[in-house]
Amino acid sequence: MVNPVHLKTLLEVTRLGSFAAAASTLGYTASAVSQQMSALERDTGVVLFQRSARSVVPTEAAVVMTRHAAKVLTDIEALMAAASKTQDSANQELRLGIFPSLATYVLPRILKNPAWKNLGIDLKVSVAEPGQTIQGLRTGGELDLAVVFQVGQTGFAWPNTINRQWIGDDDFRVVLPAGWGFRSDAKVAADHLSEMPWIMHHPGTSDAMVIERLFAGCNLHPRVVAHSDDFHASLEMAAAGLGAALVPELALRNKPAGVVVLDVPEIRLARNVFALLINDRKTARVQLFVDLLAETLAGMRTAVN
Repeated sequence: MVNPVHLKTLLEVTRLGSFAAAASTLGYTASAVSQQMSALERDTGVVLFQRSARSVVPTEAAVVMTRHAAKVLTDIEALMAAASKTQDSANQELRLGIFPSLATYVLPRILKNPAWKNLGIDLKVSVAEPGQTIQGLRTGGELDLAVVFQVGQTGFAWPNTINRQWIGDDDFRVVLPAGWGFRSDAKVAADHLSEMPWIMHHPGTSDAMVIERLFAGCNLHPRVVAHSDDFHASLEMAAAGLGAALVPELALRNKPAGVVVLDVPEIRLARNVFALLINDRKTARVQLFVDLLAETLAGMRTAVN
């Protein structure tokens, strides 16, 4: 019998391309991930990965199994939620901490989704930046679930009692004033944008340091004309011609007229979005809500021009 836990690990290994990366996302050690995949190979009788000293490459069998595993896991979670709802018809309260971009663009879509109405969840929402919502989990009692983001390898620490699940990425894009003469979605080398006026994050934050290192590695030396951690303000200033900016795709759902979005191959950065859940408050209903959140975010990851 195949272990569903091993199927979930398989999804992460094939998505991320390594045991170590999957282990980091799932909260395991790389050795534990390797052992789970070996057990799955024994249970199924097929080779799932071509292993070398530095990499693991999924076989065709792994790719096929991954496609089916996603549906199997969703069906299992739906089954558990239905059983839970039958046993206890009362709605479950879920105290959710969520960052502003997700609250603005993703959460409303979930609440309008017919699948949401069948979950049996009474939602209480707190909109705040990740640092605040994580504190709500730590202090015990303010929140049950926090949806946060990390940029690069920087971020926040949380106790071992917290379960972390990756739910998607929100890619950063370079935006410029339309009056600068660039065509929308044009492919431009990073060094062509050097010495131009830029709207940057306030210095000293973890996000700002990641972006500064990325720009330096691209030989991009911006002439800073403004500091802003408000993406909507950055977009409006860019539209008015003040400078270029680096903003996530979710913020571009409300892109003003007067800006163009460029493709800069050297600048590849994303906000990695995670759901943080107190282990003893995780139920099948809550897991289905997290899955619905991930599906909705994935559905919105389209090019914004």
